[in-house]
Amino acid sequence: MYTGNDAVVMGREKKEGILTAEQIKISFDSVKGRLVKEAVKEGDYVQKGQILMEIDPTDTDLSIEKLKAEIAVLDAQIKSAENEKNIAHFHADTSNVQSNRQIEQQQAAINSARATLKNREVDFERKNELFKSGAIARASVDDAIMALDVARANVMQQEEALRRLLAGANAGEMLPTIKEEHAKAENISNNIAALKSQKKQKEVALKELEVAKSRLTLRAPEDGKILSVLQKEGEMISPSVPVIILETDRLYYDIYVGEDVAANLKEGDRIRGYAVTNNKEVIGTVRLLSKAPGFADLRQTREKGQSDLSGFQIRIYTDAQEGIMAGLTIGVDASGLNQK
Repeated sequence: MYTGNDAVVMGREKKEGILTAEQIKISFDSVKGRLVKEAVKEGDYVQKGQILMEIDPTDTDLSIEKLKAEIAVLDAQIKSAENEKNIAHFHADTSNVQSNRQIEQQQAAINSARATLKNREVDFERKNELFKSGAIARASVDDAIMALDVARANVMQQEEALRRLLAGANAGEMLPTIKEEHAKAENISNNIAALKSQKKQKEVALKELEVAKSRLTLRAPEDGKILSVLQKEGEMISPSVPVIILETDRLYYDIYVGEDVAANLKEGDRIRGYAVTNNKEVIGTVRLLSKAPGFADLRQTREKGQSDLSGFQIRIYTDAQEGIMAGLTIGVDASGLNQK
């Protein structure tokens, strides 16, 4: 049914494919700079995590040291501000205790002065009655009046002293001066929060730089063989531009089948093939099942009242096994396509 000598048609007729190793283009991730170390050469076999190349880290190291110094300064400022806040709260609390004691003492003085005033009022009333009855002289009444005036003046003096202590606050309220001291401490707390926020931002920036530094060292993403080194020491490296081509240990081959065969296959099916050179069995897994390029289809059948027939590409990844390498021709027969 299918004729021609192109690779697709031959693959459909013979169900054979060339075993190919997957290749990876390796690049530096989001960093740039001058390449200072080329740790591998073409043909080297590398293991996952092995260092392949390094970009000059000088600028990044300097930026990291600068950020660390700035963070250390912020730590010192935060510690100093916290000490200042604690001292402010201590002074406010101490002043509050002292003021409360003074207020209590002054209140006691007022109570004593009022008691004295009451006694002087009683004494004046008593002596005034005695004077009216002629029992005592006028001088005694005058003395009582003078003592009463002194007692009244003393009460007013003690009350004024209390008002000065309260400085406009009502009894039981925090004094304005103490409020100011607490407000000062709260302002320091706000400053500390701002400093901590700045520190957090710089810590995030530091982590970003440390990540960027780690990316200056290019490591093998998996085991494989170096096929090509595209950049040399001393050259400038751009972000995400391939610098190494790595041939992995993952092997696959493609075969092409018709619609009738493709309809019975699905991705994940196990396929039994064989190496054409030594007939060694090769087991693999279907990873891709898709319509083949247009030139693989059977054309010009609509003129005969028939629908075109499509070819399908099957990509099979082989299991790791000894003696199987890239470049071998792998064949698959009808029984192999039914292997699950």
